[in-house]
Amino acid sequence: MAEIKNYTLNFGPQHPAAHGVLRLILELDGEVIVRADPHIGLLHRGTEKLAETRTWIQNVPYLDRLDYVSMMCNEHAYCLAVERLLGVEVPIRGQYIRVMMDEVTRILNHLLNIGTHALDIGAMAMVLYTFREREDLLDVYEAVSGARLHAAYYRPGGVYRDLPDSMPKYEVSKWKNAADVARLNEPRQGSLLDFLEDFTDRFPAILDEYETLLTENRIWKQRTVNVGVVSPERALQLGFTGPMLRGSGVEWDLRKKMPYEVYDRVDFDIPVGTNGDCYDRYLVRMEEMRQANRIIRQCIDWLRQNPGPVISDNHKVAPPAREKMKSNMEELIHHFKLFSEGIHVPAGEVYAGIEHPKGEFGVYAISDGANKPYRFKLRSPGFAHLAAMNEMSKGHMIADATAIIGTIDLVLGDTDR
Repeated sequence: MAEIKNYTLNFGPQHPAAHGVLRLILELDGEVIVRADPHIGLLHRGTEKLAETRTWIQNVPYLDRLDYVSMMCNEHAYCLAVERLLGVEVPIRGQYIRVMMDEVTRILNHLLNIGTHALDIGAMAMVLYTFREREDLLDVYEAVSGARLHAAYYRPGGVYRDLPDSMPKYEVSKWKNAADVARLNEPRQGSLLDFLEDFTDRFPAILDEYETLLTENRIWKQRTVNVGVVSPERALQLGFTGPMLRGSGVEWDLRKKMPYEVYDRVDFDIPVGTNGDCYDRYLVRMEEMRQANRIIRQCIDWLRQNPGPVISDNHKVAPPAREKMKSNMEELIHHFKLFSEGIHVPAGEVYAGIEHPKGEFGVYAISDGANKPYRFKLRSPGFAHLAAMNEMSKGHMIADATAIIGTIDLVLGDTDR
């Protein structure tokens, strides 16, 4: 009787490491992966098509729902694209706020990735530590926008409003006694910038704490070193960007090479790996969080000393202040037209790409002069990275597929769109 050599296995979508929305069809020789075929589309939202039926402003919240762990970065690329079509200049304070919130988002993204990647391959405690810090940064999101996740804080022309002068505080409840509440509220006595400054002071020591948990951990290294190796040449051919490309030793970062907003005014370094394996990509993300912390600190110092407008004063693009709108007929008409009809964007086409935490996130839009996009296409970093899944996992064991999915830093909303 002939022995069956290869057999096929569904990895996901129910598997927790497949995020519930990725189906991998693995062809196995024993426990070794011969072929990995990713099947996507289980989280398809039709964002690109929906965007063509909504006004330019109504589309901003759709961007939050793509990569739902890097919300403001998605909005940023979209707003840049609209601003380039409109020829609108964002006030310098608005640019600094955007850069600061982008870096807060980068830390949020990498904390989730490192915590859940470790969880997927067996390090249970890590995610409890990373979610502790995520809580603080999600409070920052909530303070500026009113929402912990889907912020819709960036607008074409700037940001929705200036940074708040106070932070929400904890209250005594059956879960938290007065002593706990006093301790938790200590950094929340001042403005949002004071709270973020306190966070940037303590975050480097917290990152050192993470390093003691993972960086030299024998099991973590056994699961990640020499797994999913991609050479620098192959990484470029596969369309890798972000930590996936830098982990392979290619020093490419849009914030340095093609600066946007005020990235050319802040000082930071680009971390790169040497081996192009899962472990190097982990180290790159750890160092990126340290660099993001540096950038946030520089933005805080600048924002403290430079008050000013945070959104364009062109009322064909951005709404007038509410007190003016209620006392001036002209402003009332602008307000009404803007929220009922939206912005009329000049005809043309545009591409805007940013250094998203996962790689290059790009928005390509065509306008026919109407108040809605004529065509809309998103360049998601995860899509190109997932396409390399077969190449990265060939010859590895089934257990290594989990390590490779984790290192890609997949969010399927962004991949499926």
